[in-house]
Amino acid sequence: QVQLVESGGGLVQTGGSLRLSCAASGGTFSSYAMGWFRQAPGKEREFVAAISWSGSRTSYTNSVKGRFTISRYNAKNTVYLQMNSLKPEDTAVYYCAAGSVVTSSVNLYDYWGQGTQVTVSS
Repeated sequence: QVQLVESGGGLVQTGGSLRLSCAASGGTFSSYAMGWFRQAPGKEREFVAAISWSGSRTSYTNSVKGRFTISRYNAKNTVYLQMNSLKPEDTAVYYCAAGSVVTSSVNLYDYWGQGTQVTVSS
């Protein structure tokens, strides 16, 4: 059983930056692919980025390419999401998730955190 705890969300102005962290415990972190998803009010949860267990492979949704960077530090059981050039449409609750493969599919992740709110003001 893996527990995931996100942190680093907050309120930022358009064009600003935030770095989200997701700390894992209770499992072998380095064996999991990790993903970041987000959910805005009234919308479905959507894929943002994912990274393989080794960090050698990453995947991003088109709307964040060039602005967001996913990374991981297995020695600290932590995955990060660096978010730059933030836009109001990035406002959402951001969730990290652990699974067996790098995928954009919500249904293929086994463990989820509780989420952290990111609000981008215009």
